[in-house]
Amino acid sequence: MAKKNIAAVDVAGKRVLIRVDFNVPMQDGKITDDRRIRAALPTIQSVIERGGRAICMSHLGRPGGEGYEEAFSLRPAADRLGELLGKPVAFPSHDCTDDSAASAVEAMNDGDVLVLENLRFHKGEKKGDSSFAARLAALGDVYVNDAFGTCHREDASMVAVPGLMAGKPRVVGFLVEKEIKYLDEKLSEPARPFVVVLGGAKVSDKLPAITNLLEKADHILIGGAMAYTFIKALGHEVGESRVEKEHLAEAKRIIDYAANHHVELHLPTDHVCSTEFSEDVGDIEVFVDHIKPGFMGLDIGPQTQAHYAVLIRRGKTIVWNGPMGVFEWMPFRVGTKGVAESMAAATGEGATTIVGGGDSAAAVDQFGLADKMSHVSTGGGASLAMLEGKKFKAVELLDEA
Repeated sequence: MAKKNIAAVDVAGKRVLIRVDFNVPMQDGKITDDRRIRAALPTIQSVIERGGRAICMSHLGRPGGEGYEEAFSLRPAADRLGELLGKPVAFPSHDCTDDSAASAVEAMNDGDVLVLENLRFHKGEKKGDSSFAARLAALGDVYVNDAFGTCHREDASMVAVPGLMAGKPRVVGFLVEKEIKYLDEKLSEPARPFVVVLGGAKVSDKLPAITNLLEKADHILIGGAMAYTFIKALGHEVGESRVEKEHLAEAKRIIDYAANHHVELHLPTDHVCSTEFSEDVGDIEVFVDHIKPGFMGLDIGPQTQAHYAVLIRRGKTIVWNGPMGVFEWMPFRVGTKGVAESMAAATGEGATTIVGGGDSAAAVDQFGLADKMSHVSTGGGASLAMLEGKKFKAVELLDEA
């Protein structure tokens, strides 16, 4: 999947249309976490420092697709980008395809930066509409995909726009290049032992990834609420813990497959439980094997934490997607923190450690361990799709290296 990157393109005097991921969390019109904007800086700087004209396009949130909505405007992102770059960033209009936007692009000088308004103010973005895409494609001489968080989608800006720009350079930015390096290349021939840690609430979200990784991993460590569907499939009592009954047969099939192949599937053997789904209400107890009626599992127990820590520390390639418990709540964060700390220690001992985006990325950030990982992905859904072995049309159609 090696693709040509932006550094390989002569951008001087060119209009470079960059699909970035500025889908940042907002509160009261203010950005609460600008990591995704910072992640795009190397690509944008590479363009403008070499005399290119950077035109950034992104979505933000889930507007209705009926036009401008102030709550979903990318203006705060454009302003923040200007602060980070230390130079003015143009934000010409509240419609990414109107005459004002096109005129502003036409008036750009070499080294200028412009941010278009939220792509999803148009229904055509989600639909992959070709006439909407054509208006965007007309703005660029070069196309760059640096939005890993949406690489698994076939939105207009991800697939139709580069499709219409055939014959012009169509490349990856440095962020997408790094994500592919870790989530595709490093995992296609992993250094062993290859340890996969999967958690989160719903087993249905992770079944395709587990099925794909059964063929590749040496150890798969399961935690989070999704573990209880597997534990129930083994005939254990799980109290009031979340079980997806419609997936019990599939969970049993995976357990049986692992038992007959080289991969070892590890399930929690003890559980930190409460009578209430709450941080500070309810009785908390630790149960080994069976969980009493009236209690629900909200974190992996101390035996499991210790067992998982040993396996992670022994790993040479470790990938993690999904927390071990309700890590946002103090009584149930120990399991997730333990995984993060073990991965950080493994990194220090030379292992490649990869954290899928979403809640796992939020957890390592919360614990101050993000810089102790080889790679923390910027895309939860996209990283999970790669663990499922999916190919991305948005990347496949770009120029080969």
